[in-house]
Order: sequence, then C-alpha cells, then structure tokens
Amino acid sequence: MTEDKKARELTRGKFYHAEAAAKFADEQPQTTPQTQDPSYKLAFRDTDFLLRPELRPVRFQLELLKTEMLLDEAAIGSTLVVYGSARIPSPEAAAAAVAAATSPERRAVAERLAAKAKYYDVARELGRLASEAAIVEKDMRQFVICSGGGPSIMEAANRGAVDAGAETIGLNIVLPHEQAPNAYVTPHLSFQFHYFALRKMHFLLRARAVAVFPGGFGTLDEFMELLTLIQTGKMKPIPILLFGKEFWTKVLNFEALADEGVINHADLDLFRWVETADEAWSHVKAFYKLD
Repeated sequence: MTEDKKARELTRGKFYHAEAAAKFADEQPQTTPQTQDPSYKLAFRDTDFLLRPELRPVRFQLELLKTEMLLDEAAIGSTLVVYGSARIPSPEAAAAAVAAATSPERRAVAERLAAKAKYYDVARELGRLASEAAIVEKDMRQFVICSGGGPSIMEAANRGAVDAGAETIGLNIVLPHEQAPNAYVTPHLSFQFHYFALRKMHFLLRARAVAVFPGGFGTLDEFMELLTLIQTGKMKPIPILLFGKEFWTKVLNFEALADEGVINHADLDLFRWVETADEAWSHVKAFYKLD
C-alpha cells in the first residue's frame, strides 16, 4: 500500500461507515410520528426517494460505479464483447422452432432464423478460443468474454467461455418481454441495468475487440455507436469483427453510404468481414501482436 493510500485510509477511519449509521438507526425506537415518517429515513436507504426523477443522475452514477468496481475487483482488465440477436436458435433448437410455427408466414421467418443457427456455434467457438488463450497482463485478465447476458448468440459466447473453464460476463437489462441471464454467465459477473446508455458504456469501457453477429435493432444500435465513436476519434480503434456478410449487405448498404458522401470510403475499413471463429481470433491476435 502506498503512503498516499495509507493516509486516505487513516482519514476515512475517523468517520463511521454507512453500515454503522444504518445499524444505529435500526437500534433506535421508531415509534414517534417523526421517526415513522418517510422523510426521516436515511437517504441511501429510502428507495422511494432514490427512484424519484430528480435522482436520475445519482442512479446513472450507481449503474456506472457498481459494474466498474466489481469488474475491477474481479481482475478483469479487458473484454472481447459479443453482440448479436436474441432470436437466432441454437442448431439443436432450430428444427423445433420451425416445427412450432403456426402459419406459413411464421414458418418462413422461423426458417430464415434457423438458417442462421450456424452462428450460434461460431459464437460459442469464438468464446472458447478467446478464453482458452487465458491472457493475463499486469495481473489482470484480458479478452474476457462479455455479452448482453441473454439468449441465442449471447448465450453461445458465454457458453464457449464456460467450455474453456473460464469466467464470463453478462450485462443484462430490464425489459418487459425479455431477458433473464443465460445459464452460462458467471453469477458474480452477472449485472442488471435499467439504462441502455450505461449498459452500452460498460460494453465498451474494457473492450479490446468486438464481435458483431446478425441481429436486429439492438445489435444495430450497439454496432453503429461503436463505429461512430471510433470514426469521430472518441475511442481508439479496436478490431470490429463483422460476421455474416450475406446478412449485413442485405439489410445495410455500406457502400451506398460512402458513395453518397455521408461517410468516407475509408470508414469501411473500421470493421473486418469474418465468417469463422478462427478467422476472427486470428485477426485479434495479429492486431495486438499476441503471437
């Protein structure tokens, strides 16, 4: 411990911790009109107060600090982030998803999703490769697999890390119709967010590479924000591995953006087309000269 840190600890030791204040409050009789009123609650224990609109900046800070501090305590130095759809079935579930379709239209959609089930296996293999590398720098673990913590592609990436016997991160978010953490997220590295903005920030704060698989609005949002941050110099370039060229060039015309002049043709070099986990991980290793 440095002298400065020792001095800070000594200074802090002059004051009671918040836990002690809460204990003192619990031990006091709460029988008068004054002490029974919500206004008398300690502010940090007053959930109704913390959920007021005026406290939004405080809640932002809590969502930023909690994950940051716990990842630091877990010696997570950097991550390999995996974005992708929550709807693409695993190869094992693909046929069942098609069979369960209740109309020709739904069956056609299910068949198109099932055709992308191969990416479940690719994401799983990428998670395994990065985790088996077990790279450690300055006592901090590097390229730890981090996903949105949900099903499908996210589950596959976390599952690949577990295949390698490694811990893996899930950044879940409260949504009305989804999503619970998948079973492969390490419990003490499973986080839940209310704010999309803070969740997306945590995806990128430690990211040394990002793999983007076929997906919908959420994946597009995450992918485009990442490209914008690097394009505008707000973030240093990192490997962006874009899986599924046939899918992406069907739903997005990247070349047209450049031809129309709204981005530069050089901006198309911000990401790299890949199809296999080996190809993606080899690019990451070459980028950082890990061999």
